[in-house]
Amino acid sequence: MRLGHPSCEPSGVIERSNPAGLHTPPGYHHVTVADATRTAFLAGQCPLDEQGRLVGPGDLLAQVDQVIGNIGVALTSVGAGADDVVRTVVYVASADRDDLAAVWVRLRESDLSAAFSSASTLLGVSQLGFPGQLVEIDVTAALRGSDR
Repeated sequence: MRLGHPSCEPSGVIERSNPAGLHTPPGYHHVTVADATRTAFLAGQCPLDEQGRLVGPGDLLAQVDQVIGNIGVALTSVGAGADDVVRTVVYVASADRDDLAAVWVRLRESDLSAAFSSASTLLGVSQLGFPGQLVEIDVTAALRGSDR
């Protein structure tokens, strides 16, 4: 993709672009514009299973996989998918850049990789809400039309 030109995604209501004058990002876009009448704001998705138990204590990638699954369930519940995501914020309880990079790679290789091509932020933080929790992801999706 050339800088300053929107991607050629066939979405109709969501446009992603990288404006001239900004660096080329690794897999996401600097700007996402959504023309939607409804928006879904997901609560921060944690690595908890359906019974509320922490998955993969101490295993960062196992927790990422659980969060990806939880995001999929939440998006499906409102008739949305990865292509409808317009913003993500990824929190990783680590100051190690290798951990952050591993999370980003896992997200970009997942079934929901398209969700992380939108405007996205990746942060290393000192701790998250549940003991042993290593990752949390906030997601915003634009819902297309009244049938969603």
